[in-house]
Amino acid sequence: MTQQQPNNPLHGVTLEMVVTRLVEHYGWEYLDREIRINCFHSNPSVKSSLKFLRRTQWARDKVEALYIDTFPNGF
Repeated sequence: MTQQQPNNPLHGVTLEMVVTRLVEHYGWEYLDREIRINCFHSNPSVKSSLKFLRRTQWARDKVEALYIDTFPNGF
């Protein structure tokens, strides 16, 4: 049984979806300037970004916040 999370804007959205959508919308250069993490600067890829963001909560929080600010109505 799945639980409803009406107050969670990221409910049902995977981290991979977040990164992919931000890259499509802004591009790697903007993400590097805005968030300043190496996985967005040096040889950026969705795969390397996911690996880093899954291990680094502060960076994940910034990426998710940018996603929510950019797409307030979700995916």
